[in-house]
Amino acid sequence: MHRSEIAQRVVAVAQLEGDFLLRSGQRSDTYFDKYRIEADPQLLAAVTQLMVPLVPDDTEVLAGLELGGVPMVTALSAATGLPAAFVRKEAKTYGTENLAEGASIEGRNVLVVEDVVTSGGQLITSVGDLRERGAKIHTAVCIIDRQQGGAEALSKDDVTLSPVFTRRELET
Repeated sequence: MHRSEIAQRVVAVAQLEGDFLLRSGQRSDTYFDKYRIEADPQLLAAVTQLMVPLVPDDTEVLAGLELGGVPMVTALSAATGLPAAFVRKEAKTYGTENLAEGASIEGRNVLVVEDVVTSGGQLITSVGDLRERGAKIHTAVCIIDRQQGGAEALSKDDVTLSPVFTRRELET
């Protein structure tokens, strides 16, 4: 599939119209249900192939954020051969008490993988938590950037957001 065909499939499969409360607290008449993308094996594979070139050359670990980033990071790990870490919203309070499970992030160049970014709030929180644990993070990738301040907020924390698609692209 060509990029434009993948974009059309993303819209057909995942774009919902209505009145939605976003994690950022904003309301929107458009919602992108990322789980519909990640649950469709062909679409997930196509989106993953578009994400592969966005992975910086110095990346040592891919870190997917709970919950929507986990299927995406798993697919991206399989496509690139890079190890994956699965990042919780909060560290476990039992057992290993880990925030990130899977590959070690300490002292390594980590690429954060997210599904849809609006304000960047969860990404900023997770980047801070991962950095506290020794991860070196300069880039995050996502399936869709809703273009509602997320990239700008991340840049203040020296993180570049590289989306597969922007909302504007999907609306054309």
